[in-house]
Parts: sequence; C-alpha cells; structure tokens
Amino acid sequence: MGTQLELSKKVAISYKPKKGEEYMSPEQLLYFRQILEKQRDELSEEMNRAVHVMQEEATIFADPNDRASQESDMTLELRNRDRERKLLKKIDETIASIDANEYGYCEKCGVEIGLQRLEARPTASLCIDCKTLQEIREKQMAK
Repeated sequence: MGTQLELSKKVAISYKPKKGEEYMSPEQLLYFRQILEKQRDELSEEMNRAVHVMQEEATIFADPNDRASQESDMTLELRNRDRERKLLKKIDETIASIDANEYGYCEKCGVEIGLQRLEARPTASLCIDCKTLQEIREKQMAK
C-alpha cells in the first residue's frame, strides 16, 4: 500500500517558482491539484485492489488458529482501509480548498504554509508553527 509519503515521493520534479511569481499563483495551484489528483487516483486504485483481495481471501477455516490468524489479518486490512478512506477524504477537502482559492494558507492563522511544506505534505492545512503547537497540545492531553 502506498502511504501519502510514498505517493508524494513519486513526484520527481519540485515546483520552481518564476522570479516575482506570487504565492499560490494559478500555475502553483495547478501543480498541487495534479499531485493531489494523482494521489487520489492511486489511492482509489489501491483501495479497490485491496477490497478485491480481501473478498477473494475470505474463507472459513475449520482450524481455530487459522481462523484467528485470518481475523487478525482482516482487522489489520480494515484498519488500513479506514486510514486510506480518511486520507481520500482529506485529499478531496484539499482539492476543494484549491477550488475555493484557500489552498496554501494556514486555516488557523492565515499565514502561508510554504511550497516546501506543501510538496512534502500536499494535504497540509496548518503552517509548521500551528502544527507544532497542535502536536504539543495533543501530547499534553494524552498525559
């Protein structure tokens, strides 16, 4: 299964803005839209393939150990499918933010997220500072 990171690494060419090009120009928006659409297509393909494999492998074993092993495998697969479904939703939301001309700006503070961060994680909706603060809060809440 290709994770978002693995899918992002398939983008061989990074965006080089032209001198004086404004942030989130039509060219930049098109560049990121193409990356996101490619990720969405690859993810959908992988999800469909995985569902077919799960259906083909769905067998009832008489041996309790075999059955337990199969159930464990299925649980892991279902967890992966759920993660992929959430990523697919995030990709669709990100494409919608491109359509709304809101892409590339932090949804908390409004500052530019930055091309490098967006190339590393095209679905990023927070600048690095807001994301860091969010992670610190999450760690504190977990304690």
